[in-house]
Amino acid sequence: MAKCPDFPKHEEPGSLQGDRTSLSASLRGLINNPLFSDVKFIVGKERQVVHAHRCILACRCKVFNGMFSHQLQAAKTSPENQVPFVLADIHPDVFLAVMEYLYTNHATLNNIIALEVLTSAVEYGLNDLRKLCVEFISKTLTVELACEALQAAVTYGQTDLKQKCLGFIERFTGEIIKTQSFRELSDLGLLSILQSDQLSIDEVLLIQAVREWAHVNSVVLEVPVSVVALDAVKELRLFLLSPDDLTTLEKENMKDELIPESQIAQAWKFHALKKVSETQFHLFQRRKGTLPREHHHYLEPPSK
Repeated sequence: MAKCPDFPKHEEPGSLQGDRTSLSASLRGLINNPLFSDVKFIVGKERQVVHAHRCILACRCKVFNGMFSHQLQAAKTSPENQVPFVLADIHPDVFLAVMEYLYTNHATLNNIIALEVLTSAVEYGLNDLRKLCVEFISKTLTVELACEALQAAVTYGQTDLKQKCLGFIERFTGEIIKTQSFRELSDLGLLSILQSDQLSIDEVLLIQAVREWAHVNSVVLEVPVSVVALDAVKELRLFLLSPDDLTTLEKENMKDELIPESQIAQAWKFHALKKVSETQFHLFQRRKGTLPREHHHYLEPPSK
């Protein structure tokens, strides 16, 4: 008869890992499944009903934990008798993407919902989901979406995403300034672009784009163009303009007073003090779409 082996005593039990895939697949089957669910959400303008399970959401997200705890304390009734939570400001597809992450630790994203999922991740305090969104958005930037992504990064303080967006915008500045999303940037979003030394665009075209941005926002905010663009125009580098371009700018500026006269006068002073002829100046001037601003560090405007 075989003798039973002696096992060491007082040893800590070993930790064994099962198949994570099967666990994730099983939990995925619970997403928006009314079976055993104990909480409902009325989501979006569509008022779509989404079923969920309090224990999963509460252990995965402090915001949901707080929501459920507050509701139970206020109503003093069992979970089965609780009224649904109404989430009117989030699209159902976005909310379901958040649910997928909470249940499975995975997220299925596309360019249509990624920015809104990022917003929800920040609002719900889901840092890992936020990182997934930033990674996805950074890898799938397009000319049309770059400014929207930049705006989200500025609004929610996402420094890593902001730098990715700026790098993309610096490479495709000429195309991006023509997009509607560029005109819809906030003043802080626009400032982050204008402060870059790497923009691949001629300053004349950049100034025109800022003028169009200012006129759009002037209508939306119902304030004068000069007020809307007060901070943005300070970042325009008028000393990069040739005398001819500066003359044209002065004429255009008489129509809307976008740029303070003192700033234009300062650019003229630069030309006068440096005594740069038009031919010499064009040897240094940034060529359209080829010479970034950083190459003009030696062309500093005169001190005020």
